[in-house]
Amino acid sequence: MKDKLREAFDQVQADEELKNRTKTFIFQKTNGYTQRRVSAYGRLVPVLLCLLFLFAGGHWLYFTPTVEISIDINPSIELGINRFDRIISVKGYNRDGEKLTDSLNIKHMNYAEAVNEILQNEKIADLLGNDEIMSIGVIGKEGAQSTAILSKIESCTAGEKNTYCYYAHAEETEAAHEMGLSCGKYRALLELKEFDPDVTAEEIRDMTMREIRNRINELSGDDGGGKDTKGADACGEKAGGKKGCGVNSCGKNVGGESAKGKNTGRNNTEQGHHGANENIEGHKHRNGRE
Repeated sequence: MKDKLREAFDQVQADEELKNRTKTFIFQKTNGYTQRRVSAYGRLVPVLLCLLFLFAGGHWLYFTPTVEISIDINPSIELGINRFDRIISVKGYNRDGEKLTDSLNIKHMNYAEAVNEILQNEKIADLLGNDEIMSIGVIGKEGAQSTAILSKIESCTAGEKNTYCYYAHAEETEAAHEMGLSCGKYRALLELKEFDPDVTAEEIRDMTMREIRNRINELSGDDGGGKDTKGADACGEKAGGKKGCGVNSCGKNVGGESAKGKNTGRNNTEQGHHGANENIEGHKHRNGRE
């Protein structure tokens, strides 16, 4: 800009003193055409910073899981849910689980739609049709979101036979993942350990939930006539802190009638490799065949 002004003034036929005074006046008034440019950039900086913080904060909010859903039948998979009820992660916890997750396209889908899609999956439908057991757990902090998700999933699975819903605290997921298991398989392992203390996570990782249940019934001396008499997992709590029925809290049986159990009491569940026992009090009500 300065060079252009200099060239323009060189072409003006005027006294040199007049030219110099005019140049000085113009540069004083315009500050060399730099002040406005700097001022404009200065106003853009806070706007750009705000956009950056909004993007970073929004990314953190969206991709931070607040609840997990553990689905176990064999396959065993877990879904990570964000605060907006969207699926942000899908992970398989055994070979069948990895195959199932590879076939699913449910990321960023609403969790209820995703669970319905899994229930309608051909492999899952065939397994349930062959009298396999499915447990669906809602794992997270006690609160409105966990309660709402558990209620919705109970509604989604109300017409499915041998399908059980439960709530568990986030700490259970941490212990399960340390052993390379989904939450549902981990709870089943703890119950089986009551009757077979030597059983390992590796042994049950690829077992179906029906196979684990049958083994528990066999070792406990209660074959149940082939029925699931105790539920797919140890009994837990309903979200919101109320004592409830863990795996047997969900839905209706095949005949459409409410399948509530009548047993109340304490189920002393061995805490696996932590070597501690947890007393879990509640009642059981069942969503499978009676």
